[in-house]
Amino acid sequence: MRVQRFLIAAALAGLPGFDGGRAAELVMVEQPGCSYCEAWHDQVAPEYPKTAEGRFAPLVRVQLREGAPEGVTFDRPAVFTPTFILVEDGEELARIEGYPGEDFFWGLLGRMLEDHTDFNEGGDRQ
Repeated sequence: MRVQRFLIAAALAGLPGFDGGRAAELVMVEQPGCSYCEAWHDQVAPEYPKTAEGRFAPLVRVQLREGAPEGVTFDRPAVFTPTFILVEDGEELARIEGYPGEDFFWGLLGRMLEDHTDFNEGGDRQ
């Protein structure tokens, strides 16, 4: 049985477009009335999908009371909003709690991606 699974996985790995797992995502936990969430949406959200970081880890928004998205496991519940949780293959890798402003956010996000994924500043996988 193990040999069969290995052979199937090896065959799939050779298919174009098959990456073997879910890509990185940035889960933003927010709630209505959160002024820091609104600031992030005003200052960062319009640019985010156009950046190397946004292309590498697309944004998924969830409400605080809803918990983790389906198929995602957080290491611990989000308590503060916004909380930005980097996930890959459905597992939490790292998080930023709160919004420290646009300049600090980009630096923290870049460091988090470089430390916990194969992201590099050029936006390419290493």
